[in-house]
Amino acid sequence: MVSLDDKLELAVGAKTAKALAGALDLHTVGDLVHHYPRRYAERGELTDIAGLELGEHATVLARVKSVNERRMRQRRGWILEVVITDGSRTLNCTFFNMRQHSVKLKPGVSALFAGKVSIYQNKLQLTNPEYQPVEEETAEDAAIDDFLGLIPVYPAAAKVQSWQIAKCVRQTFELLDPLDDPMPAELRDGRMTFDEAIRAIHSAKDWAGVNAARKRLKWGEALAVQLALAQRRSAATARPAPACPRKDDGIRAAFDERLPFQLTDGQREVGEAIAADLGDAHPMNRLLQGEVGSGKTIVALRAMLQVVDAGRQAALLAPTEVLAAQHARSLAAMLGDLAQAGELGAAEHATRVALLTGSLNAAQRKQAMLDVASGAAGIVVGTHALIQDKVSFADLGLVVVDEQHRFGVEQRDALRTRAGENTSPHVLVMTATPIPRTVAMTVYGDLETSSLRELPAGRSPISTAVVPVAEKPAWLDRAWQRLREEVAEGHQAYVVCPRIGETDEAAELEALEKDDSRRPPLAVLDVAAELAEGPLKGLRLAVLHGKLPTDEKDAVMRAFAAGELDVVVATTVVEVGVDVPNATAMVIMDADRFGVSQLHQLRGRVGRGSAAGVCLLVTDALAGTATRDRLDAVASTLDGFELAQVDLEMRREGDILGATQSGKQSQLKLLSLLRDADLITEAREVAQRLVAESPDLTEYPGLARLVANLVNETRAEFLQKV
Repeated sequence: MVSLDDKLELAVGAKTAKALAGALDLHTVGDLVHHYPRRYAERGELTDIAGLELGEHATVLARVKSVNERRMRQRRGWILEVVITDGSRTLNCTFFNMRQHSVKLKPGVSALFAGKVSIYQNKLQLTNPEYQPVEEETAEDAAIDDFLGLIPVYPAAAKVQSWQIAKCVRQTFELLDPLDDPMPAELRDGRMTFDEAIRAIHSAKDWAGVNAARKRLKWGEALAVQLALAQRRSAATARPAPACPRKDDGIRAAFDERLPFQLTDGQREVGEAIAADLGDAHPMNRLLQGEVGSGKTIVALRAMLQVVDAGRQAALLAPTEVLAAQHARSLAAMLGDLAQAGELGAAEHATRVALLTGSLNAAQRKQAMLDVASGAAGIVVGTHALIQDKVSFADLGLVVVDEQHRFGVEQRDALRTRAGENTSPHVLVMTATPIPRTVAMTVYGDLETSSLRELPAGRSPISTAVVPVAEKPAWLDRAWQRLREEVAEGHQAYVVCPRIGETDEAAELEALEKDDSRRPPLAVLDVAAELAEGPLKGLRLAVLHGKLPTDEKDAVMRAFAAGELDVVVATTVVEVGVDVPNATAMVIMDADRFGVSQLHQLRGRVGRGSAAGVCLLVTDALAGTATRDRLDAVASTLDGFELAQVDLEMRREGDILGATQSGKQSQLKLLSLLRDADLITEAREVAQRLVAESPDLTEYPGLARLVANLVNETRAEFLQKV
């Protein structure tokens, strides 16, 4: 008999265990039994081919439509072309020098086909796929004999196919001791026991059994996440915050009097909620989400000024030096003489804005550190350099984290400790990536959420179009022509690429080059050189990316803002915070390499002035694929909240709470933030009650183990990033 903690070789043998470890990172019995089927197929119900993605390792149940053999033209040998279908669409399977497969793969035969999805002559195909005819499986090694019509389809790899995993799972369960349930019976509410569920999800004989198993396992995952977040909320409020009540005659009031525009209703409403939080000794932990350009910075600045009025400091943490410098400049510009404390002509209630980044020279850094430590700087803007132990705040009252998805919880917690031994600063987290309610409740479950949906007056419309270069290559020429037209009218433009070029991201590039289904992503340095000598010849071009020295990055952005450059070819360093009202056009190369929210963020860099903006999404993704559907969705709407929901609907199971995002093996396999909102809400309420009764869960040792197993410290950090 074996237990969940035992090594896999005890259950499946050393050779198979080595293959599972190498291909799927499965090392223990627990890893394997938590490797749930991705989906289930039924005999006669074929896989939807339209859902396949270029580059993925797919397992599909399909029927052979036609078989054709032909000689290779340039070398000796034969090609066997097998066309398979789901009844509505077809997929080519190409075998090189494997004519023997025509004996089994005859028209009308249904089989499981597994392989990497590649592209040839603008059509998706599987090259030399492994397969297993469904009707011909034997009782000894069939992947489906125990399923009476249900075929479990597992996340698989080139060297370990779905039906081989199914065999390993059956073999392991024959040796596995009955599993204790970590959840008290009163919390299961009539659901299966853990042992029943973990076995049924692999071997249920009908959909009722599968659904019951999924319901029980999802409940465990939802409760584990919400317990971890409830514990974080409890810990965050354990120490009091410095109370910063509003003043009617301080720097905030003076700033409000000077505002050259009216605040939106949303800005006023959210500002009131934040002001009330800051006036309390209970630490504020609030997430402020808002559309690109909805005015979050003004809301944050007014909060920081309220803290300065109370004699304390506010720190603004930005993810990049470009954005930190931009924030420091824009805050100082908005404040004017209110940011010139100690200088001739400073306003009565003035403070100082300090910028602290890792690339300051010695003199600049020394002065910034002195201003922070003495309290002369009421507002401190910086990157992760603010978190370093050498940075000493005089009296930190508020931490503002911009673009929260770029940071981990450990970075936010490090700033929390800067307020002093016995206090914790208020925390305001901002994101321009709108978050669906269930994501906010799960991923940002330790934060209260406020939203800005209303755009300030004066923002111009942005038109977005997909440029499908694989199908219509001439459209790319038209894209560059369109960009030149914008420049000819006195405007400016961005060209965005996925990577820098030359030796950057060498490991990632090497991995991509090994994937024969996709070329390496386009690079800033390569594209800039081609544009300068080709379609954009004669325009004033410059490159901008994260590896440029800080003074060069700053010089490029200043020149662009001053109208001295026509086009900036950049990485996603321009994704957030960059504000050049005269920029009206953006061409995003390899747009399919970016996520929906990231594309929406990038698009928000244009149309920030009085002239309309245009954003062109260049891709070689084929029509009908999920990737192309994502881009079409971005082009169809400017509503970031709607796109956030679309993004959630299009993501595969596990992408939000799984290994795709965290980069590590995750046990959060089944919870769907789209479909399980009610379950998450129920789990949140239960978790709050349990943690109120027992903050460290000592009264519920099984639940404590559940949290430790499902949401260890690494995963808890990941849960703060979307």
